[in-house]
Amino acid sequence: MFTCPLGDDVALIPRTVAIAEAHHALLMANYERLAQSDPDYDAENPTTLDETRSHLKRQGCAWIEGRQLPFDIAVRAGRDWQLVGAVTLNCDLDMKTGEIGYWIDAAFEGRGLVTRAATAVLDQAFGPVGLDRVELRTGTDNARSRGVAGRLGFTEEGLLREAVIFPDGVRDDDVIYGLLAREWLKSREQDGPSQP
Repeated sequence: MFTCPLGDDVALIPRTVAIAEAHHALLMANYERLAQSDPDYDAENPTTLDETRSHLKRQGCAWIEGRQLPFDIAVRAGRDWQLVGAVTLNCDLDMKTGEIGYWIDAAFEGRGLVTRAATAVLDQAFGPVGLDRVELRTGTDNARSRGVAGRLGFTEEGLLREAVIFPDGVRDDDVIYGLLAREWLKSREQDGPSQP
């Protein structure tokens, strides 16, 4: 299976139908927690394996079309990889912009895995993909995600009031962050050569 190593212990694995069962298991293990912060997850109606497969097929098509970079974050588990989270870049190639999103299994929080994964994806966004700007949106009370945004060099640009609606009809605010290609490339030059 193709992987994008981020060192000896972490890799990005393309989120395709080939990993549907493992991705679905990860999703189900985190579904209740995800439903609290992401309206795409309905706590009352968890996603089925068939729905996961269909979603991964659509993501595969979007990748081929250059509209998305969908990855799962994996850690070494003996000789294999264990899926522990996800990072996705949605691209608007006409506008040369994108939006990054990520999540991690609660047992793997605080290890820097999301920051490493998002760094690799942003290197692609501002390198081969050729984007000029990437946005990141998160809930106002999501301190961990906001911390990742800060570590990656994103600038908080504003509050989107009641921008998100959950399946139960509750609305919530989002904070929007932005990162420009020139800012990212300058910060990477200061950091020195990219590490795998």
